[in-house]
Amino acid sequence: MRRHFRWDRKYLYWGITAFCVIAAAILFYMALRFLPDLRRAISSILKILSPFIWGFVITYLISPLMKRLEKSVFGPLCRRAFPKKGGEKLARALSVVLSELILVAILVGLVYLILPSLVESIGMIIANRTKYYETVTKFIGDFQIRHPEIYKIVGESLTTITGDINDWAARVLPTITGYLTDVVESAYVVLRGIYNLLIGIIVSIYVLFDLERFTAAFRRWLYSLFSLETAERLREAIAFTDRTFMGFITGKLLDSAIIGLICYIVCAILRIPYALLVSAIVGVTNVIPFFGPFIGAVPSAFIILMMDPVKCLIFIIFIIILQQIDGNIIGPKIMGSAIGITGFWVLFAIVVGAGLFGFPGMLLGVPVFVVIYTFLNYRIESRLKKNDLPWETEKYLRLDHIDPVTREPVKQEPEEPAEPFFEKKKAEKEEKAKAAEKKDADR
Repeated sequence: MRRHFRWDRKYLYWGITAFCVIAAAILFYMALRFLPDLRRAISSILKILSPFIWGFVITYLISPLMKRLEKSVFGPLCRRAFPKKGGEKLARALSVVLSELILVAILVGLVYLILPSLVESIGMIIANRTKYYETVTKFIGDFQIRHPEIYKIVGESLTTITGDINDWAARVLPTITGYLTDVVESAYVVLRGIYNLLIGIIVSIYVLFDLERFTAAFRRWLYSLFSLETAERLREAIAFTDRTFMGFITGKLLDSAIIGLICYIVCAILRIPYALLVSAIVGVTNVIPFFGPFIGAVPSAFIILMMDPVKCLIFIIFIIILQQIDGNIIGPKIMGSAIGITGFWVLFAIVVGAGLFGFPGMLLGVPVFVVIYTFLNYRIESRLKKNDLPWETEKYLRLDHIDPVTREPVKQEPEEPAEPFFEKKKAEKEEKAKAAEKKDADR
């Protein structure tokens, strides 16, 4: 008897599953096989789109300022001046132009503040190199007279370092032409960055003028690709990410401005050389969490060392104190709940971000980690609530097990506190004294 094939959904499911597995394996192999070409292709695409990426970043950074100016300043003025028509467009135009001008003024101000001082400092270092050498030599000589033992150890280390430097110079000097090529390439990178910045500002003007329509188009695309429930979750996640990034960036910029101002005031009072240049470097590098003040302190301390080694030591001590004040008082007050993670995770985010993406990862690693950490914490809480288990972290402190019937945590039995060492020794002496007295009484 001839048996007919019986169609079943499970065969379709197995076939689709097998096809997806094979296709994924082929794609994975192709990705590994052509990974260098893929990286070059992605790099080329990002290079072409970099002006637009700059434009979207600028739009994101100055859109809150534009909205505030439009709502509080130009909106009411233009509605009074043109009550019938045209007031809203004029208010938007004035808000966009003023926001862009403020951004350009800040960038020009930073360049004007840092670049001339840097050029002047380098020129003075070159012009007074003999004086600086004599100052450092005199400082080392006085240190040798006062602390000969320490100088001997330091001198041996310096001899080793000097030999390493000479070996390095012998290898590097023959390839100096290659470094000249690198200088030319660096100049091209700088010019390319200026070009991307200018085009990015133009792109941001277009986007800011029609910001609501761009936002509406993105939401339309979001709701067309996903179900309503998934789209709402994604919208909430994007809103949370926006709040986290904006709170972190604005808070960190304000914190860096305050730190730079405090550094300049203290350096001016202490008469530290190049107070303006040093304060600008410390303020700019303070944007990097945790390591920022120390990164800025290294070149600043070197510049001061050339002028006055004692002032350099004072500056280093001041930077350490300033970093502690910023990390424990100023930073937490300004940042508030923008971070919401412990210092360990902040350090983890900075190190991992710097290792994966370099300077951008060091700068934005913390807010990215906050978003990932919050998402994972939300998923953990959802799973625990779904399984009718306690979701608060405090419930798991000193946890022994969870009762399978009540689903409540059972705590470990508290351990008896250990007797202090000195109390224990005192008790042993008292017991020995009593034993000796009893022995004498028996005699």
